[in-house]
Amino acid sequence: MDHEKPAACVLDASTYVGFWILKGLLNRGYTVHAAIQIKGSETDIVKKIKEMERVEERLSVFSVDTLDYHSILVALKGCSALFCCLDCPDGYDDLIVDFEVRGAINVVEACAQTDSMQKIVFTSSLTAAIWRENICSQTDVDERCWSDQDFCRKMKLWYALAKTLSEQAAWALAMDRMLNMVSVNAGLVVGPAVAQQNPCSTMSYLKGAAEMFENGVLAVVDVKFLADVHIRAFEDSSTIGRYFCFNQIVHTEEEAVKLVETLSPLLSSQPKYECQGSEAYAERLRTKKLNKLVEGTA
Repeated sequence: MDHEKPAACVLDASTYVGFWILKGLLNRGYTVHAAIQIKGSETDIVKKIKEMERVEERLSVFSVDTLDYHSILVALKGCSALFCCLDCPDGYDDLIVDFEVRGAINVVEACAQTDSMQKIVFTSSLTAAIWRENICSQTDVDERCWSDQDFCRKMKLWYALAKTLSEQAAWALAMDRMLNMVSVNAGLVVGPAVAQQNPCSTMSYLKGAAEMFENGVLAVVDVKFLADVHIRAFEDSSTIGRYFCFNQIVHTEEEAVKLVETLSPLLSSQPKYECQGSEAYAERLRTKKLNKLVEGTA
């Protein structure tokens, strides 16, 4: 308990999830390399991180470009963990999908070239697992499931496609380079000021929300809990593979209304769900692995 905590890199620390992982790591005594991508004017989160750097000696800020492999190497130098939280702050289209996949590949390859690296914790999404034709035909949706790429393209589910392809690319390269990696597949992230600080990713996740709701796969996760799960996934040496991460499945009209209120003003009115007389929909998502991780490290 007395030995110094290893250094960890959070990339991109300027994302909503990345920022909360950064805060969690600092609170647990880690030295943190905050790797941030600055596109255009600085966001409130970037400004906050730079303010924190001035008073927190265990925090160092690095500017990176995920398409610039060497900038990633500089940020990773001396780190034992990478928390990879790639997200596009301006929303998703077919071009952004390719950008995020290439970025994920560069980040994992840079980890392979960093001698001190022990584990990658890769932030992914439940949308990388839930989308396919006839979702309702599958009783259990768990970590073995992947979204169908062709279906995502057909329905223009660019966020889901980006998360699916980038996670698959990261897994393929991590296995090829024999890297220790786990992924955390998060539900819709909610938390303090999420509507103001994470609007585009939130709305991108919610494309197809009615179908997710009706098929029992619309789930939400509190950002503080999500950050804690990421850190536990690094600290627990037994973690392996993918971990679905959510606090609640939204499966009733009442819960849907509460979600709309939580995300106000992004969602100004209740979505029009085709309920067909049902008061609640069957929950299909399973979190046996997450429960074991949380209970085992409590």
